[in-house]
Amino acid sequence: MKIRKKDYGTANMVGKNIERLRLARGLKQKDFIARMQVLGCDINPTSYSKLEGQLRSATDKEIFVIAKILEIPMEALFEA
Repeated sequence: MKIRKKDYGTANMVGKNIERLRLARGLKQKDFIARMQVLGCDINPTSYSKLEGQLRSATDKEIFVIAKILEIPMEALFEA
């Protein structure tokens, strides 16, 4: 697992949780992105990295798809 090079930003509330939950399931970013794309999210690695790093906002569709992949309720992405 790579160490995060930059501090988390403040553009969203869910990025840190997405990263934590993804890693807990042993999923690599590239595999997670591929799953998102299959489910209809047009996202690239740079954009996804910014999402996890809280450097850009998450769309409602992205939150829906991410929760679906992680098999959790969407609300869980907003928990501290």
